Amino acid sequence: MTEIEVPPFFLCPISLEMMKDPVTIPTGITYDRESIEKWLFTDKNKNCPVTKQVLSNPDLTPNHTLRRLIQSWCTLNASNGIERVPTPKPPVNKSQITKLLNDAAKSPQMQTKCLERLRSIASASETNKRCIESSGGVDFLASLVKNNTSTTSLEACDHDGFEFTEPSDEALSILFSLQLSESALKSLAVKNSEFIESLLNVLRVGCDESRAYAVLLLNSILEVEEPTQLGALKPEFFVELVQILHDQISPKASKAALQLLINAGPWGRNRVKAVEAGAVKVLVDLLLDSSEKRACEMLLTALDQLCQCSEGRAELLRHGAGLAVVSKKILRVSKAGSERAVRILLSIAKYSGSSKVVQEMLQLGVVTKLCLVLQVDSGSKAKEKAREILKLHAGVWKNSSCVPISLLSSYPS
Repeated sequence: MTEIEVPPFFLCPISLEMMKDPVTIPTGITYDRESIEKWLFTDKNKNCPVTKQVLSNPDLTPNHTLRRLIQSWCTLNASNGIERVPTPKPPVNKSQITKLLNDAAKSPQMQTKCLERLRSIASASETNKRCIESSGGVDFLASLVKNNTSTTSLEACDHDGFEFTEPSDEALSILFSLQLSESALKSLAVKNSEFIESLLNVLRVGCDESRAYAVLLLNSILEVEEPTQLGALKPEFFVELVQILHDQISPKASKAALQLLINAGPWGRNRVKAVEAGAVKVLVDLLLDSSEKRACEMLLTALDQLCQCSEGRAELLRHGAGLAVVSKKILRVSKAGSERAVRILLSIAKYSGSSKVVQEMLQLGVVTKLCLVLQVDSGSKAKEKAREILKLHAGVWKNSSCVPISLLSSYPS
């Protein structure tokens, strides 16, 4: 079979593949719907990929003429193995979503059907997700989560964890799948102040799947909050985050919990709240078992933050493997990971460097590792901090047999 050349204007400028559902954006350029939706809504770009013009209005207008040309061309070349592009389903409109939401209030059965329909609509396209968002769908879904969690208690749990009613589970799942815009997330936090409390309740007593969705949504919401608002987080928030990390229900949930811990750390008394919730022990335990680069970097970043308060340093030193695992990760993760690990050791050496701790750092090989940092390509920041640590306790460490003879010539005086 001879290879058929596809007309260039049938190809999407992003995917370079033949368009199935061509749509034109306000700059006049036509793209395949799936590609431009991913560019604008999932990847959150604000410009036209071809012209680079900023799009204040990302409306996507179906290019029916071009689609019919593509379909006709496919039909003419069917004998050469070209399959006809099917006619795409049109996106939903606001009136359809509004009717769906109004019908949901009529009975529990209609509510269940509404949720099933919303999931189907959302999965069809990014345009549909934005339509659900702009038509009151977010508030409707949030209310289901809020209403179902506010009427439950810990007594409703069995040993496997509390099982939410189906509407609440489904609503939480759909909310996450919508990949809400920044404005929708801000609105969700402002209009539904009880919603965050509901998510914390899900973290506390929900099944693992719902807990995962809850922590992912919390991470998205708090990422767009004003930083000063993070200082008002309650101790219970950190208790639940630490429990999510401890339970390791999914890699995505653990990453979201770590990101929340890192983002919240600098504000108010959040470091102390996290330490009191048991964060240091859990982070050290995870670091002992983790070898994945990004996970180690995040764990070290969170530990670095917590070691900036005396309570955090005390907990790290109280953990039998605290100093050892931090030292072990130096030069084994990445330059960023090494820098974070050395920063942790600097906090310990500078503010908690009792004679016992200084001797422990020597016995565990921490001093040898710091000397090694000065010899290899570990990054200028790590070298600078390692040198500072070594100078702090030079009188104790300099003549130690733990420091290899080959490194003594570079030991700071």
